[in-house]
Amino acid sequence: MADAVQLKEEGNKYFQANDYENAIKSYSKALKVAKERSLEAVLYRNRAACFLKKENYAQAATDASRAIDISAGDIKALYRRSQALEKLGKLDQAFKDIQRCATIEPRNKNFQENLRRLGVSIQEKLRVQFSTDARVQQMFEILLDEKSEKEKREKAANNLIVLGREEAGAERIFQNNGLNLLVKLIETKNPELVLAAVRTLSAMCTGHKARATAILHALGIDNICLWMSVDHEEISLAVSNLLQAIIDSLTGEGKKEEHGKEDALVLDSKKDLKSITVHLLDMLPSKKVSGQGRDRALNLLNKNVPRTDLSIHDNSRSLFVIDQGLKKILKVAGQIPDMPNCLPLTENSQLTASVLLNKLYDDLRCDPERDNFRLICEDYIKSKIDPQDMDKTLHAIQTVSGVLQGPFELGNKLLGMKGVMEMMVALCGSEREIDQLVAVEALIHASTKLSRATFIITNGVSLLKEIYKKTQNEKIKIRALVGLCKLGSAGGTDYALRQFAEGSTEKLARQCRKWLCNPAIDTRTRKWAVEGLAYLTLDADVKDDFVEDEPAMQAMFELAKTSDKTILYSVASVLVNCTNSYDVKELVPELVQLAKFSKQHVPEEHPKDKKDFVVKRVKRLIKAGVTSALVCMVKADSAILTNQTKELLARVFLALCEDAKDRGIIVAQGGGKALIPLAIEGTEVGKIKASHALAKIAAISNPDLAFPGERVYEVVRPLVSLLNTERDGIQNYEALLGLTNFAGRSDKLRLKIIKEKALPEVENYMFENHDQLRQAATECMCNLVTCKEVQERFLAEGNDRLKLVVLLCGEDDYKVQNAAAGALAMLTAAQKKLCHKLTQVTTQWLEILQRLCLHDKPDVQHRGLVIVYNLIHSDKELAKKLIESEMLEILTVIGKQEDNPERQQILNVARECLTKCMDYGLIKPVSPQA
Repeated sequence: MADAVQLKEEGNKYFQANDYENAIKSYSKALKVAKERSLEAVLYRNRAACFLKKENYAQAATDASRAIDISAGDIKALYRRSQALEKLGKLDQAFKDIQRCATIEPRNKNFQENLRRLGVSIQEKLRVQFSTDARVQQMFEILLDEKSEKEKREKAANNLIVLGREEAGAERIFQNNGLNLLVKLIETKNPELVLAAVRTLSAMCTGHKARATAILHALGIDNICLWMSVDHEEISLAVSNLLQAIIDSLTGEGKKEEHGKEDALVLDSKKDLKSITVHLLDMLPSKKVSGQGRDRALNLLNKNVPRTDLSIHDNSRSLFVIDQGLKKILKVAGQIPDMPNCLPLTENSQLTASVLLNKLYDDLRCDPERDNFRLICEDYIKSKIDPQDMDKTLHAIQTVSGVLQGPFELGNKLLGMKGVMEMMVALCGSEREIDQLVAVEALIHASTKLSRATFIITNGVSLLKEIYKKTQNEKIKIRALVGLCKLGSAGGTDYALRQFAEGSTEKLARQCRKWLCNPAIDTRTRKWAVEGLAYLTLDADVKDDFVEDEPAMQAMFELAKTSDKTILYSVASVLVNCTNSYDVKELVPELVQLAKFSKQHVPEEHPKDKKDFVVKRVKRLIKAGVTSALVCMVKADSAILTNQTKELLARVFLALCEDAKDRGIIVAQGGGKALIPLAIEGTEVGKIKASHALAKIAAISNPDLAFPGERVYEVVRPLVSLLNTERDGIQNYEALLGLTNFAGRSDKLRLKIIKEKALPEVENYMFENHDQLRQAATECMCNLVTCKEVQERFLAEGNDRLKLVVLLCGEDDYKVQNAAAGALAMLTAAQKKLCHKLTQVTTQWLEILQRLCLHDKPDVQHRGLVIVYNLIHSDKELAKKLIESEMLEILTVIGKQEDNPERQQILNVARECLTKCMDYGLIKPVSPQA
């Protein structure tokens, strides 16, 4: 018993010290050993008070109820339960509890006031509820009445979507037979009404697991997939978004954080999620599904099946999809659009299937899982190879092509299957154009690795040249040319490893540019011209020719903006090559000499890959409008925009931002906004490159223009990520400049910087030996010190923060001195305690202050005098210390100077310091001589 009482007292002490976590632990321990029911009641109601403070209202209500169960008239427990229930939105129950409190203590003004307030809230809630119910009913009547005016219908549809986004509105629609009415709207097949209904359903599902589950069961996954299969882009996309909202709610992704709202009922969603996955896989091989619908199913599988974080061990979703649907995905990848029995596809379907294959393969954790994946692929391909049926065999080769565009390592193994390479070479020599088309594409995808390309150079080049010369079909001709381009660029950027004769590469590039600029050729074929340039632009002569060809650049940018997203990687590759933003290994001169001596190959740089040529190319690209094309590419809501493609785009953006003069154009064309998603998602290298480009823009741009609205807050995290010892000095420096600019804008931005844990990093850089880094960090701190949270860090005991700033005021570097003096001036103005602390942190404080007040730069001198002014105004004793030193003479000399508009601020501060000292009685005014 003594233990329980002791633990209760311990909990009370923690509670008084605002340490609610430890208070809960003490009360919980006490409950385990308490033997008296009355003590249990006290412990429960005390723990309820802790939960109220922690905003865990559901638990607070539970504990208060337990106390009331033991002692029905426990007024404190009743009051606490009333508070918790009110926060949970259960106003009627909260009203009953406060009513009982007021009955027990009728003279308690607090109870009476709460009773009155809750009564008003309940009336208001009922009024809103009835008006919302009426509005919902009215909207459905307008929408379902065919005679309603079009304008009225559109307004009602938009209002319904808005209502669905509000928690109260979504609940009223749900409770008032809204689901059945929304289904009726979908059944009208009127596109506008269908879109309104689907978007309302999406809003209702978002962040609410129980409602999402109910909607999924009410609509039926069969119907949802059926609606997604329609050949209507907007409807298909809207239904896909609805299904994504349901998946997010079932998995707990995108959960709305609302303190006080009770968590939805614990529902086991595994069965529903499995059912959704099975239905999406069933859509892939179905002829009834439109190309749009197939793309949506593939995108949803891409987004929701493979793990996004590989540190999570559970890859069961991927294993399930491989087991149940790998052959269905392979079927999409192996389709041949020109064949009569082809499934309905868009230009993006097959590459999206390849991306999914790649993600699934990457998600496997061990060799047995990868072997199983390979065996399923081999079985599928073997089942298609039939020497008697050429059409069937074509599907097998096309499937290998699809895998080569996904998990390349696996594709290479499939190429090694008996008869596959021979079949590809044989198809090249076929009389049928479709055979040649498929075989050439397969050869192109197969020749990605240098070793494999060398094999094909020996065996396939003559075939490709033969096809190129003989065929009259432009589609095959262009593909054969791309094959030759790819083989010709197998040496990469190495000038000495050219595969073809001098001038051949430029000749191929000219032909590619010619096709690219020909609008008479279909988009899919012109896309192959860009693919060819993606390889050929590794050659510096080709890069230079390409950026000189304005129509070719414009044609490529226009293709990048079309709905065909399969071109994204090729366009990004061309731009990376033209801007030289790929990684280049630095050659150590000693190792080069050693390699030459031992007759090893040494990579050579092309003369046109030197910096001045690269700068010219970047300028031409910006002038041609490359930024708007990049912005459009980033917006692609498709699995085809892979992390690798994002990295390429980030590299290009960083190259474009190199010259500060060009950053204004990049911002004006939307480059600032486009970089944010690239800095948040993608490969590690891609995120760093995009963050660095953001830092370059943030350092010199007006944040309100570069990142309008709330976007500016999203930029803070990428900038803070660059304050890291693993990043190089220029990245650290430009990130600090960007944060300095942001910290000078608003208190909200300063708080965001602090929330992202930037302060310790900024402080670390203030200790840096590198002058520019130390200066940038000090300037950043100067802008941050107006924040109360930062001032509290300086006030805290046991750190050298203030000492560091004082010592930095004594630095020789003018900019560091100026920034440190500014920080100290603001700190001493905001916190009187820091005025006293300043005199204790170092014995040099007075000497440093005197140096500041005598500085030849007016802005530093002004800041020094402001610090002195703050010290004098904070305390008479401090003022006395200063006046007893040479500071009096310094202030007198400055104060006596004649008025000067350029130095007036300095003179005024010095005079105000002297006036205050006179008020203290520390000095006397000099009486004029007779």
